[in-house]
Amino acid sequence: MAPPAQVDHVFVLMLENHSFDNIFAFSGIDGIQVADPSDVNKIGDQAYPVGSPAPDAMPTDPGHEFADVLEQLCGPGVTRTTPQELWTAYNQPIVNSGFAANYAVSTTEAPRVGPDLPTPAEIGDVMLCFDTQTQLPVIHALATNFAICDAWHSSLPGPTWPNRFFVHGASSGGWTDSPGALRIGDWDIGGFGYPSKASIYDRLTAANVGWRIYSDGFGIPQVAALKGVNLAHSGDFATFASDLQGPYPYGYTFIEPNYGDIIYNTYKGGSSQHPMDSMPAGEALIKKVYEGIRNSPLWERSLLIVVYDEHGGFYDSVPPGPATPPGDGAPEDTSINSGGFLFDWYGVRVPAVVVSPLIEKGKVDHTLYDHASVPATLEALWKFPYLTQRDRTANTVLPLLTLSTPRTDCPPTLPDPAPATAAPAAVPASPSDPLPDTGNVQGLLATLAKTDLEVSGGTPAEAAAIQARVAAIKTRGDLQAYQQEVNAKVQQARAANPGPNPGPASPQ
Repeated sequence: MAPPAQVDHVFVLMLENHSFDNIFAFSGIDGIQVADPSDVNKIGDQAYPVGSPAPDAMPTDPGHEFADVLEQLCGPGVTRTTPQELWTAYNQPIVNSGFAANYAVSTTEAPRVGPDLPTPAEIGDVMLCFDTQTQLPVIHALATNFAICDAWHSSLPGPTWPNRFFVHGASSGGWTDSPGALRIGDWDIGGFGYPSKASIYDRLTAANVGWRIYSDGFGIPQVAALKGVNLAHSGDFATFASDLQGPYPYGYTFIEPNYGDIIYNTYKGGSSQHPMDSMPAGEALIKKVYEGIRNSPLWERSLLIVVYDEHGGFYDSVPPGPATPPGDGAPEDTSINSGGFLFDWYGVRVPAVVVSPLIEKGKVDHTLYDHASVPATLEALWKFPYLTQRDRTANTVLPLLTLSTPRTDCPPTLPDPAPATAAPAAVPASPSDPLPDTGNVQGLLATLAKTDLEVSGGTPAEAAAIQARVAAIKTRGDLQAYQQEVNAKVQQARAANPGPNPGPASPQ
């Protein structure tokens, strides 16, 4: 392994909701463990085999809440809800046989109008995989030029929010479910706090390692939901490449995509590669991130991880295995962990590519990783304490850096994304629809409220006014209006202080 001192800058781009097989099973990359057409799910006598190509966007959103993933992994109809089952080890065999059956009935992210369920002809789409080289040429080029990791799992069998909490803190604080109105009030103004009282950003700051956050498109990143992370720490991705050309004394950079239309559940117009949005915008984001780093003075001492937060309900052929629980004192609370899960198993595999000129070309890595491998890598690189038992035992990506001198054959540019194909018509919910009690809209509302307080001054009177304002939000239209209000305040704040101030500079 090359000396860790050869890496001064770590970048992480986390995209949305695709399994490893969905992205790479038909990539043609030798040596990776993937599904093939003999893998099937069944609903009664109807078989749904693995195949290719995959649709650019899904007509409805495959389920990916904890209960959905339990059924996907353990088989159609498997549930775990009785008091006797909660907070005990899960002993159901994991056979990866329930993806099609779950998709056929999944409405966890459905809008009130429009298609709530896939048609019979669409059920098998959840088993399909991209023709990677043709449909996703950008990530295919990265994977073949650097290292592809075929054993990177989401940190728990569940949705976006708790899995993203793991990448920032090696724990979800006991959450397996999407944010819900009944409990999100515990952190909607001050932000989400980890039981360990620290995130990776706290550790970086304490170690005098600078850090920076970028979000694609104008908006507020999801990571801003965390305590200690605020508007001053984030910048618009539009300046990313130019920022890297000047002094850039930041050791860690986390990059978030544009999530598209969350409020009306279409997710259109984003770059996250959400299943209901198209793939090319996310491919374009990957390309911009790589090329910005590759063509900067930082390249030879940089490490980039491109990874997806969770599998999004798409089929994967590799059963997840046992995991080390965080052991951080997170509560056993069914209002945030409806299945009484002990965090002792990983979630479904997700795509992950690790990029550095110190990695040999075409490396296939079978090492077991999860999202806690990100903080574990930073801890190993800068020698600061672990956050939980999960990152203490997690593998780092540093052993991939086997070259003593940087490669000179790394491509300066990547292929252009494939053209977008016609997406299924999305019928958004109505502005008058009641705001759902759970899901991404509740997480968005919490993050907006926290940011509103930050840009408004943070006095007790302002906090009370913001809490009252949030309490009055009852519909999707109300949330949209509030988002516009907060975004206007954010725009004013950024205009007054255009340069991000993301913590202390790394010593050079």
